[in-house]
Amino acid sequence: MPPEQQAVTSESDLDRTVGLAGALTIGVGTMIGAGIFVFPGLAAGRAGPAAALSFAIGAVIALLVALPTAELATAMPKSGGGYYFISRSLGALPGAVVGVSLGFGLVFASAFYLVGFGEYAVSILEAAGVVGEPPVAVGPITAAALLGIVAGIGLTAISILGTENTETLQNAVVGLLLAILAVFLSASGLELLGVVGDREPATGFAPAGYEPVLTTAALVFTSYLGFAQIATVGEDIVEPDRNLPLAMVGSVVLVGILYVVTLLIAGSTFAPETIGPMGETAIVEVARVYLGPLGAASVLLAGLLATVSSANASILSASRTLYALSADRLAPPQAAELSHRYGTPHFALSFAGGVTVLLVAAGRTEVLAEVASFLHLVMYGLMCLALLKLRHEEPAWYQPSFECPGYPAVPIAGGLASFGLIYYMQPISRRLGAVIAVVAVGWYFLYAEDVSLREELQ
Repeated sequence: MPPEQQAVTSESDLDRTVGLAGALTIGVGTMIGAGIFVFPGLAAGRAGPAAALSFAIGAVIALLVALPTAELATAMPKSGGGYYFISRSLGALPGAVVGVSLGFGLVFASAFYLVGFGEYAVSILEAAGVVGEPPVAVGPITAAALLGIVAGIGLTAISILGTENTETLQNAVVGLLLAILAVFLSASGLELLGVVGDREPATGFAPAGYEPVLTTAALVFTSYLGFAQIATVGEDIVEPDRNLPLAMVGSVVLVGILYVVTLLIAGSTFAPETIGPMGETAIVEVARVYLGPLGAASVLLAGLLATVSSANASILSASRTLYALSADRLAPPQAAELSHRYGTPHFALSFAGGVTVLLVAAGRTEVLAEVASFLHLVMYGLMCLALLKLRHEEPAWYQPSFECPGYPAVPIAGGLASFGLIYYMQPISRRLGAVIAVVAVGWYFLYAEDVSLREELQ
């Protein structure tokens, strides 16, 4: 690659078709899927009702990062989100590391959501008598993984056919999810509070003490990746100056409240040793306690929709990251090619969807979740650093329409908290995340060492 190679920034080739509602549902739809319909059994099995604190910690960290990210996004509303912000402020090498890591982090997250989808789909098929217990596996691939693979292929095809299809799907799914959750949380919350019925909590608030709270926070942080995915599709969003900050902050606040309430209810309904083995579909059994078979069926359907929604948004965001890398010549040019018919990056979407379905076959829910969190937390910490650097240097091109409140305390706290949470992850998750980061460094030096990015905005 010749030394004079420069990445070129131009006006967006992507159509701006995603409004405020669509941006909110990308964030909310992604986060509801994991936090409410996959994690309650895993989290409450570790910490009991105190798992609600784990989600509260995650929400605080997410807000500390969402506010700086919103400022960066209004100054640079481009595809790639955190990758774009970091590459333009810290340089091509950090940008390449974050871009590759973010792309893989999103496909790990997508695979995690699709594993959850498969578990919900199998539960529905069991309830309908279509499959027995346990369901038949296809060779080494479980029935749940196979269904997740089929869903991943379908979602990739939908995204290739147009971003507006993704927004329409997100809006419909999230609206139905919120309606089901409102009924479920109201009924169960009133009963636990003693307003109706006489149900007593099954356990104390922290039956295993408070030590598991931080390790559980590291596990469930995947639940808060949605706000960053809004920035990743910033080039698709209408009126980004207004809609990006509203969607990022609003999505974190809304789902954070839903998470805390849900975990308090789930952890109080069953003891940790009971809810833990229920796995990814534990919230269905919680709904059965308060709303009977009809409530359980409704939550089964909601879980199916929520995990689809999360995977749908993650595959879209992963493709936009690859698109941004390619547009900057840090990835092969094919990834930036747009479909002449649909105007979508079809190669990038196919690659993201393809890697996702391969990971689904692994079926390691906790590892998939933590690797996704690891790679995002590294990016979050660097985004906070990017904001500090840009505010200090004050380049002429940096003119955000939204300013992070509480500067510089908020980005400093957000960066430290992001890096600090990595310490509490499983060793295997940290190792896998570090390997991907090292691979990203190697890719940069082999493929794109001479690419320059910072100068183009001067």
